[in-house]
Amino acid sequence: MAETKAEETAPDARTERLAAKLAKQIDAFSKSHGGAEGQLAYLGQLGTRIVLVGEDGGWGDLVAPSHAMAARAAEKAGLTLHESFDGEFAAKVRTGPYEWTRMAGIQVGGPSNSASNT
Repeated sequence: MAETKAEETAPDARTERLAAKLAKQIDAFSKSHGGAEGQLAYLGQLGTRIVLVGEDGGWGDLVAPSHAMAARAAEKAGLTLHESFDGEFAAKVRTGPYEWTRMAGIQVGGPSNSASNT
């Protein structure tokens, strides 16, 4: 019976450790960007992306293996979550030349990405 209880609590302990690790990363991002807000984006079998937007416009993301773990990590970090990535929340994101050339590519004079098309 003791083995059964240990097996039942092991996944919860592992999940809690992973959520705590993600929360620590969220905290570090938040501290380096003057605060942060986020949004959880479901990625299917891959898990859930935690999109982070700092008060200074910096942005980043983390991926959790499940939506529940992403939500738990956000809760542990005290992250304010938005339902969607649009409106005022999306307007906070500040992008630089690197992002513009990677996102728009040849359309705005960025790299043609022809090497990846071969």
